[in-house]
Amino acid sequence: MATRNAGASLQAINAQIAALQAKADALRKKEAIGVVAKIKEAIAHYGLSAADLGLSKPARKQASVAKTAKKISKGSTAGKSGRPAKFQDDQGHAWSGIGKRPAWFKAALAAGRTADDLLVKR
Repeated sequence: MATRNAGASLQAINAQIAALQAKADALRKKEAIGVVAKIKEAIAHYGLSAADLGLSKPARKQASVAKTAKKISKGSTAGKSGRPAKFQDDQGHAWSGIGKRPAWFKAALAAGRTADDLLVKR
């Protein structure tokens, strides 16, 4: 049978855990600052770029993103569907009116605009 530990309560143990966790977090943050400084020093020393470190998007994906953005900005299509945009806002978001309402459309309605306000004028 479990007996009550003399002098230690669950509340006291939880307080110790919290204090230790705070110390661990502070140490981790301090160590991370040192690690970041070493990384920056190595990057500068070797003249590394984001691409060298694998932190940039591959060129193929960047071209695809640029192509999609160009289509949407023209208002000729609504995203990937290939259908002409029926609704568009002043930030360049477009929607064909088919399928689930996009977040930008719902937000515009919640902000007081009407679907008629968002219709593409042709």
